[in-house]
Amino acid sequence: MKIVVIIARILLGAMMVFGGGMHLLNIGAKNPLPPGLAGEYVHVLMATGYMFVVGALELVPGILLLINRYVPLALTLLGPIVVNIFLAGALVIRTPQGIAPGVVAAALWLLVFAQARSAFAPLFKARAAA
Repeated sequence: MKIVVIIARILLGAMMVFGGGMHLLNIGAKNPLPPGLAGEYVHVLMATGYMFVVGALELVPGILLLINRYVPLALTLLGPIVVNIFLAGALVIRTPQGIAPGVVAAALWLLVFAQARSAFAPLFKARAAA
């Protein structure tokens, strides 16, 4: 299982570095937008500069995962991004090709989280009433 988690951590890190780098360098901006709501959604995110912030928030934790440093911090930063990738594919794009990256990212995130869950244990302990 340890080797599976290492592979998942490296794949998730590579996926985020690649995606974040594409957002930061604006690669793919000349590609045609998807039709319908998905195209409008992507257009708004790109026009407002939101994708630049998302790119940075993907790139830095992705690098941390690849170098195996501060993995719980990287997972904390990537959690909302993975949820957004999954929900955008499931609710906006609504095709198997649109949902697949979110499913893969979520599965990899969960595998790495399972290995690092002890770092998150204090978050799930109820505090005694004052």
